[in-house]
Amino acid sequence: MDTVLEDGMTSSPGPEAQSPPATVVCDESSTVAKRVRVRTKKSPSAIDSLELATTPKKRGRAVANKKATIEATNEDIEPNGDSPMAMDQDTDLIPNPNIPNPSPKELDKGLEEVEDEFQISEEWGEISSRESTHEEKDNPPNEEDDRQICEEGNAVSSPISGSEEELFASVTALEDDSTGEQGLGLDCDIQKKYEDLKKGVPFIVELQQKSMAELLQIANDEGIANLGILRKQDLIFQILKERVKQNGLMFGDGTLEILPDGFGFLRNSDANYLSCPDDIYISPAQIRRFGLRQGTMVAGQIRPPKENERYFALLRVEAINRTDPEHHANLIMFEDLTPQHPTTRLKLETGPEELSMRIVDLITPVGKGQRGLIVAPPRTGKTVLLQQIAKSIIQNHPECYVFVLLIDERPEEVTDMERSVKGPRTEVISSTFDEPSSRHIQVSEMVIEKAKRLVEEKQDVVILLDSITRLARAYNAEVPNSGKILSGGVDATALYKPKRFFGAARNIVEGGSLTILGTALVDTGSRMDEVIFEEFKGTGNMELHLDRRLVDRRVYPSVDINKSGTRKEELLIGAQDLKRNYILRKVLADMNPIEAMELLIKSLGKSKTNTEFLQTLGS
Repeated sequence: MDTVLEDGMTSSPGPEAQSPPATVVCDESSTVAKRVRVRTKKSPSAIDSLELATTPKKRGRAVANKKATIEATNEDIEPNGDSPMAMDQDTDLIPNPNIPNPSPKELDKGLEEVEDEFQISEEWGEISSRESTHEEKDNPPNEEDDRQICEEGNAVSSPISGSEEELFASVTALEDDSTGEQGLGLDCDIQKKYEDLKKGVPFIVELQQKSMAELLQIANDEGIANLGILRKQDLIFQILKERVKQNGLMFGDGTLEILPDGFGFLRNSDANYLSCPDDIYISPAQIRRFGLRQGTMVAGQIRPPKENERYFALLRVEAINRTDPEHHANLIMFEDLTPQHPTTRLKLETGPEELSMRIVDLITPVGKGQRGLIVAPPRTGKTVLLQQIAKSIIQNHPECYVFVLLIDERPEEVTDMERSVKGPRTEVISSTFDEPSSRHIQVSEMVIEKAKRLVEEKQDVVILLDSITRLARAYNAEVPNSGKILSGGVDATALYKPKRFFGAARNIVEGGSLTILGTALVDTGSRMDEVIFEEFKGTGNMELHLDRRLVDRRVYPSVDINKSGTRKEELLIGAQDLKRNYILRKVLADMNPIEAMELLIKSLGKSKTNTEFLQTLGS
C-alpha cells in the first residue's frame, strides 16, 4: 500500500509492513491530530505499518487480543454530515482534499502522543486511562488467559484475556501511580456516590460483624429466597449482591492471603481467616504493583462477581494497612528492622481489686516487645490469666493492636474469650481442637504476618497465644518426615517454624514493637510436651510459672514467685521501685510458693495501687 505524503508524493512500505488498508484523519486546525483512531484487522503487520507497535507494553491487552482501536477524532472541527475521511477497513489511506496533509514526522509525533489513550465504554460511563504496563508484562498480548482459579474446591473464573470486561477491571484497579490517588475519569455523579460509600454506606465489615438473626432480617428485607439453606457467609454474599444491584458500587477490605498461584484473597478476621464466599479476589498484578505481602490489610473499591465467577474482585486500592498506598511503598521490611531490649512498660494494673494483674506487674513486668512464656500445668487458670492480660492492655494501652490467638482450644472457651475481650483494635482468632492441624498452621501464620505488617508501620502489636505447645504439635503433624526423630516423637525440623513465630517478638529501634506472650504446657504426662517446653525454655526474655499446688488450695493467681521473672527488668522499672522490688523478692524467697503468694495477696489487699504498696516496703 502506498502512503500519500506532502506535495502528492507517495512512499511504499517494505514487504514486512504490508497490512490491511486503514484510514487516518488529520485536523486542519492543528499540526498534529489530538486523537487518532485507526481501525484495522488484528494484524501485527498492520500496526507496524502505522508505527503504533512501539512496545508490547504500550499497546495494551485490548489492542492485541481484540481489534486494535485508535480512532482519530477532530475536536476543533464541528461534526457534520461530511466525514473528513472514510472509515471503511478496506479503504486505502486517502487524504481529505479539504485538509492539508501533515508531514510524516508530524504524523508520527501525533500517533506517539495519543498511543496510550483508550476509550472504554462500560455501564458506569466513559472511562479514560493509561493502560497498565504491569498487566501487559504479566499477560503478554495474544496469550490465552482463560485460567480457572481453584481454591479449596471453590472455582473462580477470570475474565477472558483482552476482553473489554477485563481491560475495564485492570484499568480501574491500577491507578496512575502508587499514591493511591484516583487515576480514572469517573463520571461526577458516580464519583460522588463512591465517596459517599467510602464514608460508611454498605461496608462488608458491617455485615460480617452482625449476628445470624440480624442477617436473616436484612435478607428478608432484601427479598432473598431460600434463607434456610444458607450459611452465614453465604448469606452475607447474597446480601452483598443485592446491595450492589441497588448501589452499583461497594467498598470492602480484608487481610490479604496470597496463595501459591500468585493471586490472593482478602480474608475476614470474623471468620478466622477461613475461605468464605464473601472473600475478595485480588489479582497478581495488583499484588506486584503495590508490593503487597501476606497479612497486609487492604481496602478499596470492589465489584460483584460476573458470570462464571464466584468472588467479589478488587478494582481499586484505596488504603494499605489503613494508610495511604504511597506511604506503604517506603516501608522497611520486618526482617531488616533492628531489635533491642524492651524499654517501654506495658502497665497491666487496672484497679485495686484486680490482684492478678497487680501481682504480674510486680513479679514479671512486661514491656513492649517482650517475648514471654507462661509455663502452666493443666487447670491452673492460664486462659483466664491471658484474658485478664488482654483486657488490661486494651484499657491501659489503646494504641496497641491486640490479637488473642487460640489454637486447639475448646469452642466454649473461644466464645467466652470473644465476649470478654473487645476493643477497636482487638481480634480474637481461633482454631478449635476439632479442626485439622493444617488449619491451626494457616491461622497462626496469618496472624503473625499481619502483626509484622503492622510493626513495619511502626505500630505496637501484642499477640496472646494459647498455646505454643499445641501450635508446635500441629507443625509436627504437618511437617514432612525428615528421618530424624527426637525424644517424644518430635521431628527434628518440626520446631523451626514455631520458634520463628515466637522469635518474631521484639522491640524495634526504628519504632514499633511486637509482644508475644504464649502459654507452654507442662506436667501433661506427654513426653512430647516436655520436649517442646525444653526447646522453648531459653528463648524468651520473661517467664511466668503457674503452680498446681496453689490451684489445689484455691489460691489465685497461682504464680510461683521464685521461678518467675523478667530479664533486663531494670529497663522497665524506675530505680526506686526496682530497689523496693528487690526487697520484696528477698522477703518472699525464703518461703514456699503457697506461703509467699498468700502473704503477697494479703499485703496487696491493704493498698490501692502497687506504688503505694512498694512505698510501704521502703519505709
